[in-house]
Amino acid sequence: MAKPATRTQNEIDRKRRRRRRRVQIIVIYTLIAVGLAWFFESQATTTVIFVRHAEKAILPADDPGLSKAGRRRAAELARQLVDADVVPGVGVDAIYSTSFRRTVETAKPVADALELQVMTYDAADTEAFLETVVREYKGKIILVVGHSNTVPEMIGNMGASKNVPPIADDEYDNLYLVSIPWFGKTKTIRLRYGEPYTP
Repeated sequence: MAKPATRTQNEIDRKRRRRRRRVQIIVIYTLIAVGLAWFFESQATTTVIFVRHAEKAILPADDPGLSKAGRRRAAELARQLVDADVVPGVGVDAIYSTSFRRTVETAKPVADALELQVMTYDAADTEAFLETVVREYKGKIILVVGHSNTVPEMIGNMGASKNVPPIADDEYDNLYLVSIPWFGKTKTIRLRYGEPYTP
């Protein structure tokens, strides 16, 4: 009668090596997939929405809030931006304004509607602020409320159009969309919102 075949130590070691190789291959492919997903997510297009503050009140002269017309415009801005993305439930991810009442009050209705905080930036150091925005908010949508003299400058500093026309003292209806792709040219689109400006 023949003896049943017994597995030699070499056969057992060979099977273990094959099993170990399979596990290594699975781990390597998983790491590659996760790495690619992270890479493409981090390289997504960033959109920065720039607006000048809405119409300001006359008093107090040193730091006026919004006028009645300005509050209407701020409410219209919120209505426009609540669903800024076509994906339901996705919209503006961060909101920044200078520390002046008129800019904070312009941003506040959007922040309230989206349950976000209005964060402030230093209008005297917009370059450092913009570097932070580009670095920290890749693939996000950010609202930046500024002033007639800072908005065109910030758009130009982002590598977008250097030809943004100056904003007139009584012009409040500009809304600029700056798209910063992970590859390619930064684009600027100017839209209007609220009561139209008539020169």
